[in-house]
Amino acid sequence: MAGTHPPGAASRPGRGAAARSGHPAGTGAAERDSAGGWLLRFDRVERVVHWLNASLFALLVLTGAALYLTPLQSLIGRRELVETVHVYAGMALPLPVLAALSGSWGRGLRADLARINRWSAEDRRWLRSGGRGGARRGTGVRWRLGKFNPGQKLNAAFSAGAGLVMLGTGCLLRWYRPFPLDWRVGATFVHNWLALLFVVVVAGHVILAVSDRDAMGSMLTGRIDVSWAATHAPAWLDEEVGTGAPARERSR
Repeated sequence: MAGTHPPGAASRPGRGAAARSGHPAGTGAAERDSAGGWLLRFDRVERVVHWLNASLFALLVLTGAALYLTPLQSLIGRRELVETVHVYAGMALPLPVLAALSGSWGRGLRADLARINRWSAEDRRWLRSGGRGGARRGTGVRWRLGKFNPGQKLNAAFSAGAGLVMLGTGCLLRWYRPFPLDWRVGATFVHNWLALLFVVVVAGHVILAVSDRDAMGSMLTGRIDVSWAATHAPAWLDEEVGTGAPARERSR
């Protein structure tokens, strides 16, 4: 996630152009929600899924630490109960996503997953630059990124892939009897080190989220300011207002 607005972002570029654009209102998230200067970034289902998964992950970290750190083991005790909670919290982790995707209520999540799986030429250029700066180097032209920047797309891909590996190795360690010893040793190694990497990646995600109050707020309320979208996700803003013209706010 990018940082706070640069100087001048609060002026909300294109506010005057919206009234002159002549586009009809009444279709799409942007048209429903942009009259007050904001867009719908995440719907209620997406926010519920996010916070359910965040809660389950926090429970996994807590119970995992209690299983592997001796001081916590002594403090909490009841290792068998902690292990059971850890296993079933891990097995429950995919369920909110699957439940959201199973019906018409998951349209927003399905659309966002499709966005995450699409990589534009601008995404690849941003990635090659290391994501440094808010503009293309030496041009002064801002990156025209979509709703999710390439760092967020990589984070989502890692979380999905690593989550499946964690689920598989965790189940193997819990129900280990049918498997040979070398499988269990390998699963232990992979599970423990991948868990540590997961904690580092999620900690970075949380730090970046907290540093961008607008983006963080959108995961609480669903709304994001139009000026934020114009600065950090102009291609998504154009997509939402249904025009290929420069980013602008739609008015009723």
